[in-house]
Amino acid sequence: MREFEKNIRKVEPYVPGEQPRNKVIKLNTNENPYPPSKRVTKALEEMDTDRLRLYPDPACQALRDALADFYHVNHDQVFVGVGSDDVLSMCFLTFFNSQKPILFPDITYSFYKVWAELYRIPYECQRLGEDFRIVKEDYYKENGGVIFPNPNAPTGLYEELDLVEDILRKNQDVIVIVDEAYVDFAGRSAMELIDQYENLIVVQTFSKARSMAGMRIGYAISNPRLIQYLNDAKYSFNSYTMNQAALVCGVEAVKDREYFEEGLHKIINTREWAKERFQELGFRCLDSSANFIFAMHPKYDARKLFEALKENGIYVRYWGSERIEQYLRITIGTREEMEALFEFLEEYVGK
Repeated sequence: MREFEKNIRKVEPYVPGEQPRNKVIKLNTNENPYPPSKRVTKALEEMDTDRLRLYPDPACQALRDALADFYHVNHDQVFVGVGSDDVLSMCFLTFFNSQKPILFPDITYSFYKVWAELYRIPYECQRLGEDFRIVKEDYYKENGGVIFPNPNAPTGLYEELDLVEDILRKNQDVIVIVDEAYVDFAGRSAMELIDQYENLIVVQTFSKARSMAGMRIGYAISNPRLIQYLNDAKYSFNSYTMNQAALVCGVEAVKDREYFEEGLHKIINTREWAKERFQELGFRCLDSSANFIFAMHPKYDARKLFEALKENGIYVRYWGSERIEQYLRITIGTREEMEALFEFLEEYVGK
């Protein structure tokens, strides 16, 4: 090793799902199978491209106002970033600065470990129960902060708000972040608790329910003081994080509540139908409340099935990690895409 390499910050990076260029049935990265609102399309078509020579609004005021109206909060309770990954990364950088370890589940969004190691934040993974549920008592001990997704990924399991509030009550001296990338497909949001717990930050995204993964928009809702701390960190890192097109299209996506709700309804209906189909074919599925299903077949090796699906142009997600080495995560596609998946699986398992 060369001498200069001793002082290089080395991390094991997050590995995103494959983005194939050829036409496939893409069920591996939890994107929405339906296009964004027509209001987004119209906004792009009518956008004044002369504005692209100017820096975008660093305060992202129009988008923050739209989100504040949608969630019935004040605009100073809203922070936006380049996808929820950017928002979460800023949260790690801003709030997790204790020598005590932060806590998050052992089976969860794998970026949490990456950020902790990148920012030199001590952490401890709390083992999910045998049913892959969060064990709330594991979060009662002294710590430097708590973060968990709800619903969890890759399991898709949603924890009721009572459990979330229990963890908040036991951790009022540290920041608690609830990562709600998939909550629109599930149940009640922890945003209901924002006014009761000044240490709570709720993070959501446009990438799933709003069909805008390619536009990269995420946001946090909290109290004005914590949002100000986030903005201070953002302006010290990169003042102009959001591009002009994202700001314009984001506003229009938020305003189209009817289309948003219609899309949720279609995906949830397809998800519930798909759960039944998986079970008919002998798969074991966790009771997902997200836009994906976490499933395994007791008679067939997950890696071999993953490879067979890929060879036939159907992409799903496989990790091979401890405790979940026999599970596949399958995004909910259109009804036609899911029917093609089950046509292949019927032949594969001989039914």
